[in-house]
Amino acid sequence: MYELIILSLLMRFPTHGYLIAKIINDLIGPYARISNGRLYPLLAKLEEQGLIEACEEAEQQQRERTSRSYQITEAGRQRFYQLMRDTTSNPGEYQRIFQQKVGVLFLLKPLERLYLIDHYINYSQAHVLHLTAEAEDLARRGDDIHFANPQQKVSLAATLDVMKHRIDQWRLEVEWALRLRKEEVERQENVSNQEHESLQTHQEEQAT
Repeated sequence: MYELIILSLLMRFPTHGYLIAKIINDLIGPYARISNGRLYPLLAKLEEQGLIEACEEAEQQQRERTSRSYQITEAGRQRFYQLMRDTTSNPGEYQRIFQQKVGVLFLLKPLERLYLIDHYINYSQAHVLHLTAEAEDLARRGDDIHFANPQQKVSLAATLDVMKHRIDQWRLEVEWALRLRKEEVERQENVSNQEHESLQTHQEEQAT
């Protein structure tokens, strides 16, 4: 996920290492943090792979100093698009990965944006269906069990409550993704209408 975040940032503008660290920590915080000891080896690795390159620039901050900043290469751009289109790697972490993708969906083609959103809708719905089926099965089995002590019944109830909470969370993800899809479809329709109007105006001007 850190590779995607770094490349996403550099797709928009060259960035200093300390700013990359700050943005990553703002995104994953408040308790998860990426240390310099983890970030800079990763930047060095991406540089060795030819995905990013360092550049030296003079910056005025009370006094002139030389700061190390990074910019993306053409190979890095291709890697960015590859990571954005990927929906099969790290499926257990895809919720967090998709949340990072949303901020840079505009860099993809319209059909690619819809594909990723539709995939996430299905991904979230699959979690709802799975957890709902498992919770119902567990509840049925619980009804058939003669509990030896009250604590076992309390434990089952607590487990079912956690599963319900997770189902509710995934339903919110579905609602969010459906809203993203609706907004994307409306955006594409507006662009299509504007292009049609522009073409029609151009044809009318030529006719006169």
